[in-house]
Amino acid sequence: MATLQLKNLTKRFGKDILAVNNVNLEVKDSEYLVLLGPSGCGKTTTMRMVAGLEEATAGQVILDGKDITDLPPRKRDVSMVFQNYAVWPHMTVYDNIAFALKLKGLSKSEIDEIVKDVAGLTKIGDYLMRYPAQLSGGQQQRVAVARAIAVKPKLFLMDEPLSNLDAKLRVSTRTELKAIHNKTGATTVFVTHDQAEAMSMADRIVIMKDGEIMQIGTPEQVYSESANLFVADFIGTPPTNFIDVEMVSENDSHYLVNSYLRFALSGAEEQRLVSYGKEKLVVGIRPENFLLTDESQAILSANCLVSEPQGSHQIVAVELGNKIVKVVSPPKPKISTGDKVYLNVKPNTTGFFDPDTTLRIE
Repeated sequence: MATLQLKNLTKRFGKDILAVNNVNLEVKDSEYLVLLGPSGCGKTTTMRMVAGLEEATAGQVILDGKDITDLPPRKRDVSMVFQNYAVWPHMTVYDNIAFALKLKGLSKSEIDEIVKDVAGLTKIGDYLMRYPAQLSGGQQQRVAVARAIAVKPKLFLMDEPLSNLDAKLRVSTRTELKAIHNKTGATTVFVTHDQAEAMSMADRIVIMKDGEIMQIGTPEQVYSESANLFVADFIGTPPTNFIDVEMVSENDSHYLVNSYLRFALSGAEEQRLVSYGKEKLVVGIRPENFLLTDESQAILSANCLVSEPQGSHQIVAVELGNKIVKVVSPPKPKISTGDKVYLNVKPNTTGFFDPDTTLRIE
């Protein structure tokens, strides 16, 4: 397939709106890279500049060593799958897939072979003579994917292709898309605002906010080693619990404390935070990293505000000061509203952040 490089890529709309700000990124050959972020963060605009559907204000788009920044879309060797499928309603599935191949001047036998191959790959071989109106949303999206694969581009772009599907179909279709990627080895850039999609599909995730890249890493890295408060909050369901604390020293030991928490520091954590030299910090604790314990082992305690049974686990919400903290715990023993909950934290799972810069303290 190909590599993709974005160098100082910038997009302005008028004088006041900076949609994408100086983005630098490299997508490796055969990589499945996901652009993730909230609505309006610049991820789709970035993809549209790669596709040639938006003109870059500044910077370069380089595909396989060739600068394609100023090329029209048809000359970029890129295929794009859209959110709304964009299949032609007046053509059969076969003709939808074959259309671009006919424009390339391929023979009927070559077209027939390619159409049937990609239809088999995307599991729509039984629908080739149907029209899009006769297909479900998931089937129409597979037609769009098959059409993109058929022309064998250097790069696949997918702009929230699953967002129009219902929740159950979205889960099964994302599995199919990743399986297709594994079979084709296609270099793919996938845009989504759904973190579950990103975590389950990506080789690497690029998290964006306000037109800028916040962090690039594997799903494990962005989850466990979040670069800043925004990433730690955006990734994970329920989201990370953030607790404002102050570091104090007592008898050569150091503690993180506030009105309801007392957390003893030790080892590498203690050395890192003492060396950092700030008293006021933010502690980030993911809900599943809390441990239910007894009173003697607890670093904090509170009454259960709400308990949400989830089958395989329960989500327990407690109110601490002016914050609601969520805890993921085993389904038993069942915790009910008003029950006293004693909590500790799994070792080496806590994140520490600077409240002023919002960056992770390494």
